[in-house]
Amino acid sequence: MLFDGYAFDLDGTVYLGDDPLPGAVETIARIRQAGRPVVFVTNNPLHSAADYAGKLRDFGVAAASGDVVTSTDALVSYLKAACPHGRLLVLSETLVAGVLSSAGFALTTDPAATDMVVVSFDRTFDYAKLLAAYRAIRLHGARLVATNPDPYCPTPDGGLPDCAAMLAAVQACTGAVAEAVVGKPSRHMALAVLGRLGVAAAGAVMVGDRVSTDMVLARNAGMASVLVLTGATSQADLAAVQPARLPDYVIGTLPELLPALPEPPLGEPETRDLERA
Repeated sequence: MLFDGYAFDLDGTVYLGDDPLPGAVETIARIRQAGRPVVFVTNNPLHSAADYAGKLRDFGVAAASGDVVTSTDALVSYLKAACPHGRLLVLSETLVAGVLSSAGFALTTDPAATDMVVVSFDRTFDYAKLLAAYRAIRLHGARLVATNPDPYCPTPDGGLPDCAAMLAAVQACTGAVAEAVVGKPSRHMALAVLGRLGVAAAGAVMVGDRVSTDMVLARNAGMASVLVLTGATSQADLAAVQPARLPDYVIGTLPELLPALPEPPLGEPETRDLERA
């Protein structure tokens, strides 16, 4: 049995670092050959949708910018509704700030002029940025939003501290709580994913390597969930997961996502090459 539409996480699911994970390219090709839509979903805001699409093409995966949904896409949508005319103090690398500026938002480095502090995955995060955010929120009443809740980004050498680390520092010193974290597993990201897929949630599946983001997004959106054990989550980690948050299926590698045999004749029960959690 095939789902009506497939959403794939990227880091730790389709590739790790600069290499595709075993069977990923072939599995995605089979899904597309079957006529099912595919989108790629990432909380990592360090690259644009065009960059991610280019990386996928380098691996042999057909992908255009419109096939990729990033946490930055969800951020722009959120801010257009929540703070359309506000001034933003952005704790990020240059890409996120550039996207927000191009989308028409006013950016500032002055804490006293700030309406919203935006926190993102930022390898240039330092004390000066933390101090500016502190002053904007604590002294001048700015609001707080973040791109994604990931504590680290998986890499071949063990990972990088991600947005949750920067957000935790800001929240610790200000006492503020982010009014929204717009990436996975938020409803903002779920709506963007389903909109790109163009199928009903009940027929869609989210495939990823994190329970706290990928699997929770699927459950919140009414999608099926498949956890792949090639990234942030191991089989041993599942023992600590609350039953209500367990994925529908657990697989070792992406090829296990698809049936190993042709579809059965009409009248015979269908099988899936998936192991229910």
